[in-house]
Amino acid sequence: MGQISGDWQVALKDEFHQPYYAKLYKTVMEEYRTKKIFPPPQDMFNAFEFTPLNDVKVVILGQDPYHNDGQANGLCFSVREDVEIPPSLVNIYKELHSDLGCYIPDNGCLEKWAKQGVLLLNTVLTVRAHQANSHRGIGWEQFTDAVIRTLNDQDRPIVYLLWGRPAQTKKAMLYNPKQLVLTAAHPSPLSASRGFFGCRHFSQTNEFLEKNGLAPIDWQIENIAKEN
Repeated sequence: MGQISGDWQVALKDEFHQPYYAKLYKTVMEEYRTKKIFPPPQDMFNAFEFTPLNDVKVVILGQDPYHNDGQANGLCFSVREDVEIPPSLVNIYKELHSDLGCYIPDNGCLEKWAKQGVLLLNTVLTVRAHQANSHRGIGWEQFTDAVIRTLNDQDRPIVYLLWGRPAQTKKAMLYNPKQLVLTAAHPSPLSASRGFFGCRHFSQTNEFLEKNGLAPIDWQIENIAKEN
């Protein structure tokens, strides 16, 4: 099981000493030892690695990692560059095209967003292969709720994009008047047409950031350069 470092480690240090976290750690280690678990253990905390607490400007909240081979990379909605773009991310790209004119890229790696201050956080950080939500209820939710409380306590502007009902259950934890919470349907093909398409969350996010003196996010994910 990987380690969280830097300012996140300092902010969350009390969590690591809680009984639930000790139990979570033991459970996850045993799962990795006996079953096929995603993402790879070294990628489990990539959301925190790529986006230090002091850099967070935007939070996108996912549910749990992709559960098919090679997909999960520790960032919600993101996959490795050589993996087919999942349907929900295809719809995110479609909304970006409609909202900001971004072209739809040939890959689903969202590291560029993370490195600009977009925390791509799943509420559950691991999953058994081919079993969606299989690590729900083992303690991750308590840990990521502590992450959300930490963000709410920051005395600065942050935008939260809560897509779908599971993400929106966290809205009650977000009451900082300096911060903005945007909600919409989930980008899944099952629900995107019921309020995700047309939500304009990306342009609204950038307008809020600029209004508060922060650099907007460059949402364009570039195509992978092909060798001739």
